[in-house]
Amino acid sequence: MRLGYKARKRASVKEKSAAICLALGDKSVVLIGLMGAGKTAIGRRLAHRLGLPFVDADSEIERAAGQTVGDIFAEHGEDYFRDGERKVIARLLDAGPQVLATGGGAYIDPQTRRAVAKKGISVWLKADLDVLLERVKRRDNRPLLKTGDPKQVMRKLMDERYPIYAKADVSVQSRNVAHGTIVGEIINALHESLLRQRTPKAD
Repeated sequence: MRLGYKARKRASVKEKSAAICLALGDKSVVLIGLMGAGKTAIGRRLAHRLGLPFVDADSEIERAAGQTVGDIFAEHGEDYFRDGERKVIARLLDAGPQVLATGGGAYIDPQTRRAVAKKGISVWLKADLDVLLERVKRRDNRPLLKTGDPKQVMRKLMDERYPIYAKADVSVQSRNVAHGTIVGEIINALHESLLRQRTPKAD
């Protein structure tokens, strides 16, 4: 009996997911990108599709500190937060495989970037300015957006961070479509990247 298109597509996704998990070994899929890129929402669905645990770095930082990210910023400053973030992410990377969503500034830290390169595969969820602004205005817990006009702050962050995010292993455009669509594109990109890494180079 011949499978229909949807059945074949589901089978293909399952095969790719299994191949990704096998290739990952004990490494983590690490989602990076600016606030509003969808790292947590998409990360949960990606983890479910891959059959891996999902971990949100900011939630782990809050649990370790006994404070919200906003309170840490307000009481101790960004440098203090980044130091704690670096330590927490290093610990989390030792617990792979998993899907790990990181805060917007995490990958900017060179030490964290090296740790991710060693113990994970990085996925940049890239989003346009209007998409990010539409999403972040729904929540008021973004410390960096309380320092000025959100549009100007976000544009400045994009200028500073996008060239560094571009160092990620793979990138996928985050946009206003079904999360399942983005997850499928991430799985395709991961499968291609990991397959390429495992293919021996010709002499």
